[in-house]
Amino acid sequence: METKYEVTITAIGNLARTFLMNNQSVILLDEGIRPNLSEMVVEHTGGELKGEIKKGDKLSLGSSEYTVVAVGEDVNQNLKEEGHCTLVFNAEGSMPGQVILKGKGQPILSNGLKITFYKK
Repeated sequence: METKYEVTITAIGNLARTFLMNNQSVILLDEGIRPNLSEMVVEHTGGELKGEIKKGDKLSLGSSEYTVVAVGEDVNQNLKEEGHCTLVFNAEGSMPGQVILKGKGQPILSNGLKITFYKK
């Protein structure tokens, strides 16, 4: 397994859970980088992008695992700069900052949960 990016959730904004329930999506952002967005995002520790996220890679959130089916053109640069992207679970999407994922259900978010992109 080749880990490409790994961070730990440090805060979950009140609206972030609503976005997950209603839109099947989660917005990730490095902690403290944009305090005005903290209610809408899942903040996490800083991480180093060690390899580009690509179609076919895997994402684990705690015990949940998903397959990357599409990667927006801005995702890798945004992860490098601000730890930012939008994870879209079991839905369609095509925005430049989105990672489209397929797997069983939606994740259960909690502080301390590890988020890992990797290649098997």
